[in-house]
Amino acid sequence: MGMISLNWIYSLANVEVGQHFYWSFGEYEVHGQVLINTWIVMAIIFIVGALTTRELKTIPDSGQSFAELLTEFIRDIAKTQIGEKEHLKWVPYIGTLFLFIFVSNWSGALVPWKIIELPNGELGAPTNDINTTAGLALLTSAAYFYAGLGKRGLEFFTKYVQPTPILLPINVLEDFTKPLSLTFRLFGNILADELVVGVLCSLVPLVVPIPLIFLGLFTSAIQALIFATLSGAYIGEAMEGH
Repeated sequence: MGMISLNWIYSLANVEVGQHFYWSFGEYEVHGQVLINTWIVMAIIFIVGALTTRELKTIPDSGQSFAELLTEFIRDIAKTQIGEKEHLKWVPYIGTLFLFIFVSNWSGALVPWKIIELPNGELGAPTNDINTTAGLALLTSAAYFYAGLGKRGLEFFTKYVQPTPILLPINVLEDFTKPLSLTFRLFGNILADELVVGVLCSLVPLVVPIPLIFLGLFTSAIQALIFATLSGAYIGEAMEGH
């Protein structure tokens, strides 16, 4: 089963849509444009976070109020999905997922990346590359098993034979389909949105694409919320015991 899962992950990483700008590190090749955009997204999150929280006040200003509102929003997601007692230690993980995916999605919808020319491929949202979404999904899978084993120990594996051992293959398959569904849901929605907007902008470059851009911003935000919510739900499920 372990060899099958490793082969599946390797095959998934080789899936390509469009052309890519590659960087070579010895025997390995990575999508350079994805790393560039990922660093940009991380820099945006770091800078905004530093600016809004560098001088915390008893009576918050607009920046601190925004940071507190966002923190409460993420905390509510974690509390709803994981539970009152265990949610606080998972707020950083859920928040990091939500912010990274949200900023990545909006960067693809708002920033005119095509004006920056690369030797091959083009810049875009990091989440329109299946390697990024697969990596995020595998992180959630790792968090799922870490939460279950940390809370319940080896008893965690009894869930695979409940309510009857006959369901063992189905219960095992379910845990393999969770990262798969997370991967393709996010990747498919972001890629489809950028393709539709790109095609319409090339055909009707003025008025028509504008409503679709706003729709894309809304969809991008919803996809970040769905990914973070499902990640919290999986982690909460692993610790429940039934």
